Amino acid sequence: MSQTASEHMNPGELSFRPFAREPTIQTIAIIGAGFSGTLVATNLLQMEHPRALRILLLDRGEIGRGVAYASRPYPYLLNAPIGRMSATSTDPLEFLKFIQRDLPPATANDFVPRELYGDYLQWKLQRADAASPSHVRLVRIQGSATAIEQTPSSFRIRLADGRMLATNTIVLALGNPPPARLPAAESVRGSSRYVEDPWPTPPNFEPGESVLLAGTGPTMADVAIAGNESAGGRAVIHAISRHGLIPARRTDFRTSDDQVGDPAPLTQPPLSIRRLFRLTRELCEQAVQSDRDWRGTISRLYAIAPTLWHELPEHERRQYLRHVRVYWDALRHRLPPPTWSAIEELRANGTLRVHAGRLIAMQIAGKQIRVRWRPRGERTERMLEVGRIINCTGPDYDLRNTPNRLLHSLFTRGLAVPDPLGLGLLTDEFGALRGASGRAVGDLYFVGPLRCADHGDTTEIQELRAHAEDLARHLATRRPRHVRSL
Repeated sequence: MSQTASEHMNPGELSFRPFAREPTIQTIAIIGAGFSGTLVATNLLQMEHPRALRILLLDRGEIGRGVAYASRPYPYLLNAPIGRMSATSTDPLEFLKFIQRDLPPATANDFVPRELYGDYLQWKLQRADAASPSHVRLVRIQGSATAIEQTPSSFRIRLADGRMLATNTIVLALGNPPPARLPAAESVRGSSRYVEDPWPTPPNFEPGESVLLAGTGPTMADVAIAGNESAGGRAVIHAISRHGLIPARRTDFRTSDDQVGDPAPLTQPPLSIRRLFRLTRELCEQAVQSDRDWRGTISRLYAIAPTLWHELPEHERRQYLRHVRVYWDALRHRLPPPTWSAIEELRANGTLRVHAGRLIAMQIAGKQIRVRWRPRGERTERMLEVGRIINCTGPDYDLRNTPNRLLHSLFTRGLAVPDPLGLGLLTDEFGALRGASGRAVGDLYFVGPLRCADHGDTTEIQELRAHAEDLARHLATRRPRHVRSL
C-alpha cells in the first residue's frame, strides 16, 4: 500500500520535458496532486474521450498526499470514520474495502491514520491509469508552478526551475493554504522558537518544555498530542484562541436520523443569520423531543448550506463570519474519539491548559518568549513565558495578501480574484475562475477548499469529492477553445 502512482506509469513519460508551444492534442494540466487534483485526474482517466487526451499532473511532492495525508512520524488520525471517506460517490464503502485488505477487522466506524488515505488515493490513480485507453495519457511532472500566462491559443505554466508547460486547460488544485501570519508574532518571526506552520516539521517538544499553541481547533489537538508524546508526557502546553473552543467529539448517530426532519423552514425568506440560528436550535430541540438524534438535523443543514450561503445578503454573510462561524466549526469539524479522549486526558492532568483570549505581543526573553495576552471579557493583560510558540490557527483562506507566487501571478494578470470576505477564490458553478472583469476565465478552473467563497464551507470529503467528479465530467464533455487535430 506504499507504492507511488508514478511506479505504474510509462517510464518514458517520467522524463518527459514539455515545452512552451501550442499543444497539438487536448492537454489538461492539473496543478496540485493532493486529494482534489488526484481525484480529478482519476475521474478523467475513467471517462470516455473521443479525442486524444494528455493529462499533466504537476506537484513537487508525492501523489495523493499533499499536507493532509503525508507520511509523518506520528500517526495522525483521519477526522472522519472509514465509512464516510470513500473518494467515489459510486461506491460509498470503497475506502473501507481498501483498508480491509490489510486490516480485515476494520469497520465503517473506525478511524485510521491519514497516511493510509494517501495510499488509497495513490491506488485509485494507479488503477485508473492502468485501465485507461491508449489515447489517454497521464504524465507525472515533478515541480512547482510559479506563474500562469494566457496566450491567444493556450496557457503557459512557468515552473520554479525555469521550465515552461503549454496546455489547453488548467485545473488548480492547490489544497489548503498555510496559517495566517500572527500579528502578535512580528517581533519573533524568524526565531527558531517560533513555528509559523506546524506541518513541514514534526512537533518535537522537549521534556519539561512550556509551549504555547496559538489556536484551539483540530490542528492544535494534533500538535498537542504528538508534541507531548515526543516529550515523554512531560510538556506543559498552553492553547489560546479568541473563544477557547475545543472541537466536539465525533460520535455515531443513527443513519435513519440523517434523513428525517424538514429543512424547508430554513430556506424560506427572509434569510438572516439570527433567524437561521433560532430555527436550527428549534429543529434540534424537536428532534430530541421526538427521540431522534439532533446531529441528523445538523447534517441536513450542512447539505443545504451552499444554497443558504448563496441566498444570504453580504451583510448577513459578514455577520456569520464574525459571530457564528467559530461555533459552527466546533460542531462540524469534530475530533476522532481517540483524539478527543487524549485531549481531555491532557486537560484533566493539567498538561494542556486552554485559554480564551487575544494574543497582544511576543518578545524574546533569554531562552524564552514572553507573551502578552488578554483574557476574553477582561481588560487587564497577562504575561506568559514559554520556550516555543506554534501557530495552530489552521488554513488562512483570505488570499488578498497571499505570499503564494502562483496566486499572485493570477491576481496580477487579472485571471483570478480573491473573495472580498476572505473566503478563497471567486468561481462559477463548475469551478471556472472569475477574473478581474467578473466573468469566468475560459479553460481555467479551481477545485478544492478555496471554493468556499461560493459554497460557505468546502472542507468535507463528500463535497470535495462531488466537486472533483463534476469538474471531470464537465472537462470530458467540453471541447477547449484551442485544440488542433493531430
